[in-house]
Amino acid sequence: MRLAKARITEFQSVHDSTEFSIGPVTCLVGKNEAGKTALLQALAKLRPVDTKDGAYDPVRDYPRWSFGAYERHIAEGKCQPAIVAEASYELQPEDIDAVRNIYGPSCLIGHSPYITLKKGYANQLFLEHLETDTPAALLHLVGHADLPQQTASELRELSTAADMLKVLSDAEQTDAVESLTPIVKQIADRGLRSCIFREVLDARIPRFLYFDEYYQMKGQDNIDSLLERVKSKELEESDYPLLGLIDLAGLSLQQLIDAEDTETIIARLEAAGNQLTQSVLRYWSQNRHIRMKFDIRPARPQDGPGMDEGTNIWGRVEDTQHMVTTPLRTRSRGFVWFFSFLAWYSQIRKEQSNLILLLDEPGLSLHAKAQADLLRYFEQELAPHHQLLYTTHSPFMVDSSRFDRVRIVQDLSIDAEPGSLEESQRGTKVTTEVLEATSDSLFPLQGALGYEIHQTLFVGPNSLVVEGASDLLYIQTMSAILQSRGKPGLNAHWTITPVGGAGNIPTFVALVGARTTLNVAVLIDFQKKGQQSIENLYKSKLLEKQQVLTFTQFTGTFEADIEDMFDEEFYLRLVNGEFGSSTQASELSTEHPRILYKLEEHFKNQPLPKNQLFNHYRPARYFSEKATLLEPELSEDTLNRFQRAFDALNALI
Repeated sequence: MRLAKARITEFQSVHDSTEFSIGPVTCLVGKNEAGKTALLQALAKLRPVDTKDGAYDPVRDYPRWSFGAYERHIAEGKCQPAIVAEASYELQPEDIDAVRNIYGPSCLIGHSPYITLKKGYANQLFLEHLETDTPAALLHLVGHADLPQQTASELRELSTAADMLKVLSDAEQTDAVESLTPIVKQIADRGLRSCIFREVLDARIPRFLYFDEYYQMKGQDNIDSLLERVKSKELEESDYPLLGLIDLAGLSLQQLIDAEDTETIIARLEAAGNQLTQSVLRYWSQNRHIRMKFDIRPARPQDGPGMDEGTNIWGRVEDTQHMVTTPLRTRSRGFVWFFSFLAWYSQIRKEQSNLILLLDEPGLSLHAKAQADLLRYFEQELAPHHQLLYTTHSPFMVDSSRFDRVRIVQDLSIDAEPGSLEESQRGTKVTTEVLEATSDSLFPLQGALGYEIHQTLFVGPNSLVVEGASDLLYIQTMSAILQSRGKPGLNAHWTITPVGGAGNIPTFVALVGARTTLNVAVLIDFQKKGQQSIENLYKSKLLEKQQVLTFTQFTGTFEADIEDMFDEEFYLRLVNGEFGSSTQASELSTEHPRILYKLEEHFKNQPLPKNQLFNHYRPARYFSEKATLLEPELSEDTLNRFQRAFDALNALI
């Protein structure tokens, strides 16, 4: 089951988030106090792993600006308890098969069945939208029940569960009749949709698991007290990652207490440290000289509150470069968070795999490079097994190659004058429309893109120079699409540098060309009027000729921009989608090969709606944001053109 859409209403700062789509990885971006945490917390309570965390409390959670009126209306019976979270799940093939195995191949209506769950301050789960065919399901149950022939014949003539119950009650009470009767009664009492949910889908819908900075381990504990909390199921928040860390290390607390000789304890502790070091260093590039160590010692009077009796476990970190060990709890906050998260997730995944992870401001205390490590961990370790929603306001936690994963969270009422907003505009909103976002909300995206460009300008040893940001978006998005299809995209060693126009390319190449360690290539538009400046790149020996590529090499036309790498109809799809226009290919001139030239001429006579000015960056952004939806419309010719361009560039690495 996959979560496809969600909507949060009447929860803390949220009046109505509006419905927003959710993918395999979804990044909620917004400034502080925008309501990102409220969105995750509200969603988490819909179906939490720990059911005791699943209650909505109107006193604590209902928006304070209208709580008084809401409470009066509830008391007077003027309204029902408000719904807080609404989530729609798409059934996957294995889910559909599980339903059909019980209720037959025709019990579900539609090719893409989905189910919607709602829950609010009544703290009851409501089920909607699963379309079912009750008569078809009943006939299937009858046909597979091995009933007496006469009874089966009578039942086949009926279409309701209530009518079938009457026949079954009057029939000879064979084993088959007695087995079928309670099933039919459940359908009669609750309806087929409810039965399918209870019998099949409820266990298959993933539960939400929420993690924030408070789940950080102490790095040390009294084993006897920890065991007591485990047995009584009264764990503290810091216990979860510590237990996960111990489990990841392959340790058993009871075994350590019961060990009869010191050598056994030493062997187990060394094995644990080695296991942890190997697991963690895969994703911690900040210091490659650290080693995890565990120590088990009898408690001493000065070991601290709660650790002065029995046996204590101590987590320590050895720095082999500085030849010192320090307590885990004294390491940097970012280091402790990273360890805590990895340990927590390791424990959770072992206990339960059907989860949707909700991470609130993950890695906030990490250095930018460590945040990149965390994104890599998300991609390689989390995304293959779970859907992931995380919040951030850090540009380094935004994958600049996957802006389609970003949902912008903002609350206009934070900065608005009192009374200046309508009720519908108040509170936290979620949107994918960049043009509707405030500058503060957009900052993490701008920072992510700016950092990517900065990296390509000053760090990348293989620098691919393009004209503008639209080229960057098209190349990154098409590369990701090809890779998702199992084909080679642009080699990851290329870093893309948009330089703000063709006129800036010679200057940029001249500046960086002096750095002999850099491998620079150019992929640019080609127009007759700019042919001389392109040729000068290699004639003046700034670059080798094979390092200068133009789009005409892959389109087969005498002039071409990157937009001409797409089929004309597809590019018009992007333009119409972004600007709300309805331009058709038949309306454009056929006298020129460049689609941008054709559109500029066309819009002179037939302006865009609302007198918008055509900007070729906006269709590129539209394509990047909606790549998942648009990918099926890409032709093989388009894919092949980009594939040939990437192959030519990759050959230069």
